[in-house]
Amino acid sequence: MQKEIMNPIVLQRADPFVYKHSDGYYYFTGSHPIYDRIVLRRAKTLNDLNDAEEVAIWWKHESGPLSELIWAPEIHRANGKWYIYFAAAPDTNIDDDTFNHRMYVLENASENPMEGNWIEKGEVKTGMSTFALDATIFFHNDEQYYVWAQQDLNIKGHSNLYIAKMENPWTLKTKPVMLTKPELSWEIKGFWVNEGPAVLIKNEKVFITYSGSATGVDYCMGILTANENDDLLNPNSWTKSQEPVFQSCSENKQYGPGHNCFTESEDGKDTILVYHARNYTHLVGDPLYEPNRQARAQKIEWNEKGNPVFGKPVPDERWTPQTPEVL
Repeated sequence: MQKEIMNPIVLQRADPFVYKHSDGYYYFTGSHPIYDRIVLRRAKTLNDLNDAEEVAIWWKHESGPLSELIWAPEIHRANGKWYIYFAAAPDTNIDDDTFNHRMYVLENASENPMEGNWIEKGEVKTGMSTFALDATIFFHNDEQYYVWAQQDLNIKGHSNLYIAKMENPWTLKTKPVMLTKPELSWEIKGFWVNEGPAVLIKNEKVFITYSGSATGVDYCMGILTANENDDLLNPNSWTKSQEPVFQSCSENKQYGPGHNCFTESEDGKDTILVYHARNYTHLVGDPLYEPNRQARAQKIEWNEKGNPVFGKPVPDERWTPQTPEVL
């Protein structure tokens, strides 16, 4: 039986990603607030992740395309190996106000991803030479899919969501197909973004959640829905919610929930939403380097149509830092 989840599940790790493996461990990664490394920890329960030993399995390069702003790593299992997908920027853009991230992959053949060697498999090239980030993968009908956020200079905004099939875990085999762009009022506050996609397959449907607006109090989640037998590379297969499905909740002191993923309860019976949020709105200094987006988790409910009901972000039950000091 799933124990009550004590939130936050991990302090100061934005863009959280949890992979529940067949070995009984939850593997956790997320953006380190200094953005200079990729970290990994594991525990048998979600509640134990906060105190689990964390290891840095990869560090940014001294220079070149993998040397700045390491963002949003995700750990996945594919073809009997471990893969981490992440975004990195070159050191050539640090003196201006633009981001120039691209997406990259690490591979580890060890049974335990906390051990062994992580090998750089290179950039996932999409055919578009623009800002790209927040890649995730999923498997459906014996095909591996790649979903990510990328900018199109001909479309207003900072990033749209795209999907493609993969030849292998680091190479696309189909052209990118745009699924959604920022256009609704709740997607364009501060920044025009659709980013942080996460995939959930359940009740004969495929759901893609994503986050919109700037990463402060306005940050919130939307959802795309397709039937599992539809052509997932056809934009017409997807229905976009016109309203956010998960957003700030002042009564519970949770602000800017988003950049989520999905996992399951310890007994496998419930779907768990994992996301980040802050518990205050007054930010000191550059919001990019304000470290207190805490990783959080809560159970998802389901309605009579088989669609997820996310509810409200629940209040904190654990101590959280209130200063911009990195733990």
